[in-house]
Amino acid sequence: MKILNTKDENFKTEFDKLVHRSDMDMSAVTPVVLNIINEVKSGKDDMLLAQVARFDKWTPKHIDDLKISINDMKKAYESLNDELKNALNLAYDRIKAYHALKVPQTWTQKDELGNVLGAKYTPVDRAGLYIPGGKAAYPSSLLMNAIPALVAGVGEIVVCTPAIGGVVNELLLAAMHLCDIKTAYKLGGASAVAAMAYGTQSIQKVDVITGPGNIYVATAKKLVFGDVNIDMIAGPSEIGVIADDSANARHIAVDLLSQAEHDELASSYLITPSENFANEVQKHIQSELKTLERETIARKSIDDKAAIVVCKNMNECVNLMNELAVEHLEIAVDDAHKYLDDIRHAGAVFLGHFTPEAMGDYLAGPNHTLPTGGSARFYSPLGVENFMKKSSIISMNESGFLGVAKECIALAKAEGLTAHARSVEVRIKA
Repeated sequence: MKILNTKDENFKTEFDKLVHRSDMDMSAVTPVVLNIINEVKSGKDDMLLAQVARFDKWTPKHIDDLKISINDMKKAYESLNDELKNALNLAYDRIKAYHALKVPQTWTQKDELGNVLGAKYTPVDRAGLYIPGGKAAYPSSLLMNAIPALVAGVGEIVVCTPAIGGVVNELLLAAMHLCDIKTAYKLGGASAVAAMAYGTQSIQKVDVITGPGNIYVATAKKLVFGDVNIDMIAGPSEIGVIADDSANARHIAVDLLSQAEHDELASSYLITPSENFANEVQKHIQSELKTLERETIARKSIDDKAAIVVCKNMNECVNLMNELAVEHLEIAVDDAHKYLDDIRHAGAVFLGHFTPEAMGDYLAGPNHTLPTGGSARFYSPLGVENFMKKSSIISMNESGFLGVAKECIALAKAEGLTAHARSVEVRIKA
């Protein structure tokens, strides 16, 4: 894991590489993904079966073979041991409670002229959730995507997840039961995104697609955006940590590895004002790597995509972390809350020595579907609002209408829109 120092002559060049880590080259996969999408749009169910056989190492004979049984979901949940079942239920309850706190509410108010203005919030009819199932299965991703949709009041939720060899992870099935999922398919990649975006004979078109995935899924979401809504274009997972000598070096090393073990392309960054602390963390990373089940993946990530940055002081640490705009940001210092107002760009912020990022992944409550690759500058975490849309409300009485009519006519005529102006004028004359 390389160590950079802001005093180094070539620091800016090296740090800029970290800032621009999100430069995903979609150009190479776009023709492939576009072809998959067009095949699904034209071939419907039959093409989905062919694509699953091509990509997922099993051969479904009928579209019903892609359907995930509700009974299988129930059996998987009931077969969980008590410890795991309690953990899953605790996660469900905490995530639901958090998301229920901030459901957008319809509102109206009168302006000074007596006109009623406001906004009406309604859930989408159908939401499509993409749940990864490649290198590992993530039941937590199902909870994080399904629960805000349930809280929003979405009428129908459709889940798609790749099932290599036709087998779905048992814990993921259990999570589907807990979330009362009625419609789910063994379907992954761009095929799943296309099926949810455009529909087939068996899969009904959805209104919004959420959930993380690989570059093929991200590219497909980007290509279907506009025909459906999406949450964000997500890339590989990442963590940034601001820590000083008050932190435990081993704890921070393991926190950095918690993202590295996700994916060879995952990024892990430590920014610290202490060179001694940086060296200690680096030593612990090397020793902890040897103990991981996914050591090969984590080691590749640490070698290629990770960095420790040594700064002059905490202010410089914060400024550089804002430039990175990471998905997960831990602030592991004694007075962590002191720096919260200075953080402008981060998907989720974890404050203090006992708030590891892993808590946010599973059961703290806030959503773990977060902006990556610096997109925290303009994207927000997944939430209830992603499954709702807003309609403006306008109601004018006669006196309120007359109070702004002349100005409206003036603006319409300035734009050369005669009928716009006249629709106001005829009401004045009336």
